[in-house]
Amino acid sequence: MAIPPRLIASSSSSCATTSTNNSSIHIEEGLASKFWIKFRRESVFSMYTPFIISLASGTLKIDSFRHYISQDSHFLKSFAHAFESAEECADDDEAKLATSELRKGVLEELKMQNSFVQEWGTDPGKEGTVHSATVKYTDFLLATASGKVEGVKGPGKLATPFERTKVAAYTLAAMTPCMRLYSFLGKELQALVDPEEDRHPYKKWIDSYSSESFQASALQTEDLLDKLSVSLTSEELDIIEKLYHQAMKLEIDFFLAQPLAQPTVAPLTKGHNPAEDRLVIFSDFDLTCTVVDSSAILAEIAIVTAPKSDVVQCEAQIARMSSADLRNTWDLLSGQYTEEYEQCIESIMPSEKVEFNYEALCKALEQLLDFERRVNSRVIESGVLKGLNLEDVKRAGERLILQDGCTSFFQKIVNNENLNSNVHVLSYCWCDDLIRSAFTSGGLDVNVHANELIFDESISTGEIVKKVESPMDKAQAFNDILKSYSNDRKNLTVYIGDSVGDLLCLLKADIGIVVGSSASLRKVGSQFGVSFVPLFPGLVRKQKESGGESSPNWKGLSGILYTVSSWAEIHAFILGW
Repeated sequence: MAIPPRLIASSSSSCATTSTNNSSIHIEEGLASKFWIKFRRESVFSMYTPFIISLASGTLKIDSFRHYISQDSHFLKSFAHAFESAEECADDDEAKLATSELRKGVLEELKMQNSFVQEWGTDPGKEGTVHSATVKYTDFLLATASGKVEGVKGPGKLATPFERTKVAAYTLAAMTPCMRLYSFLGKELQALVDPEEDRHPYKKWIDSYSSESFQASALQTEDLLDKLSVSLTSEELDIIEKLYHQAMKLEIDFFLAQPLAQPTVAPLTKGHNPAEDRLVIFSDFDLTCTVVDSSAILAEIAIVTAPKSDVVQCEAQIARMSSADLRNTWDLLSGQYTEEYEQCIESIMPSEKVEFNYEALCKALEQLLDFERRVNSRVIESGVLKGLNLEDVKRAGERLILQDGCTSFFQKIVNNENLNSNVHVLSYCWCDDLIRSAFTSGGLDVNVHANELIFDESISTGEIVKKVESPMDKAQAFNDILKSYSNDRKNLTVYIGDSVGDLLCLLKADIGIVVGSSASLRKVGSQFGVSFVPLFPGLVRKQKESGGESSPNWKGLSGILYTVSSWAEIHAFILGW
C-alpha cells in the first residue's frame, strides 16, 4: 500500500467535513440549525425518494402529482391549525405576531395548492381518501399542538405562561423541519431546472418552494423555534430534538407513500429479483470507508508500542527501533511519498484534455505500479511495521472510526434477505486483518482483498505479502471476482472509491461512486475525459432521459462517475429508506 499524502494532514481532511455527526455543529448556531445539520441524513433520504426524483425530472405522471396535492392539502390544513394553537400558547406579543404571520403563509400556500389542482382540471373541493402516511403525520402534528407530548399537561390544564410557551415550542419543533425541508428541496430542484425552459410541468411548484418568500418563512419558523426554546431545560430540549427528528422521518414516509405508476432510477434495488439478479458492491477502504488512512493507524500502533530509546530489549524479541526513531522514520517516509506521488501524477498527465478512452487511461496508470512497489519496498526495508502485535492491530481495527453511515449501509446490504448481494473490499492496506476487524466489530463478514502483514506467533516480521499495490492490481481483482461468478444471474456492479487507485474500477463498474474530494482523482480523471457528476442531479438527468417510461440502463465504461458527499446518499440511492 502507498502512503497517501492525505494521511499527513489531520483526520479532518477526510469526508468528515461533510459528515452529519454532531462534531460538525457549531455552538454559535441556533437550535433549529443544529437539528437541521444533525438530521441532514433524513433530508437526503427525502430528496432521493422516487417521487422527488420523478418530480424534479418532470417525468412524474400527472395523476401522481394530483394525488400528492390532495394529500398535501390535508397536511396544510393541519399545519394551519397547529400554528393557530401555537399562537394561543405563545406568551408574548412578538411571538404571537410571528406565529400569526406564519399561519397566514400556510393559508396562502393552500390557495397555491388550489391553483395547482384547478390548473390540472381537478376539483379542489373534492375530498379524496387520506393516506395512512398523511394521517400519521397530521395526527402527530395535532397531538403535539394540543400538548399530547410525553410528560406535558394538556393545554386546558396549563397553569403558567411558561408551560404554555413550552407547548408552543414543542409545536414549532414538529413543524420547523417541514418548512426547512421544503425550502431545501425547492432550492435543490430549482438548480436543476433550466431558467430558459418553460416546459417543465412542475416548474410552478418548484418556483414556489424556492422563492425568497418561502425561504424567508422557513427562516422565520426556525427563528421562532429558537426564541421559544430559550428558557427550556435540557430535558425539554431533548423532547424538542425528538419531535424534530420524528417530523423529519414522517416527511420521508409521506413522500414514499405517493403512488407512482412508472419506473424510477432509485432506489437501485427496486425490482431486484434474487433468482435472476446479483448485486455486487465493491468498495475501497482507506478514506472511502474510514476517516483516517489505515497506514497512519498501523504506524501509530508501531510508535506507541515501540520501546523507549533507553530501554534494553530482550534478545528473544524481534529487534525494534525506539519510538522516537520510528516517528522520525515515518515522517521521512511520508514526506518522500508526498513529493514523489505528486511528481508521478504529473508525469502521467496528457498535455491536453483528451476524450475518454479506458485503454489509454490504463496505459498511463500502469506507470504508477513501479512507484507504488518502490514505496512499499521502502516501508518494509525501514522496519516501521516490525514487531506489531496482531491483537493490537485487531483492537485498532475494532475501534477504527468509519465514515458516518458506512457501517449501517453495509449492514442493510448484507442482512437483506430479499437481495442476492455480495460485498468486496479492495484495498492497498498493508494489513487485511485490520480491515476485517473494522467490519466484524459491526457484525459484518465481507470479502477482503488486500495486502497481508506477515506475523510470526502474533508478532509482525515487518514483511508484507503484496497482493494489491496499484490501480492495475485492483482492476485485475475486480475482473477476477466477476469471472468467479456463475452465469446463472445478471450482475449489477457498483464500485465506491475515493482516489486515483480506484479510478479503473470506478469506470469499469456499471455504477462508479466517488466519495470525498480527492483533487488528484479529479485532476487525472478530468484530463483523461472522465466526467464527475453529482449523484442527485445525475439521477434526475437519467430519469429525464428515460422519460419515466422505461427502466434505466446502467453500463460500465461510460466515462461518467457520480460524486457524493456522504454515505447517506449512497444508501438512499441503492437501498432507499
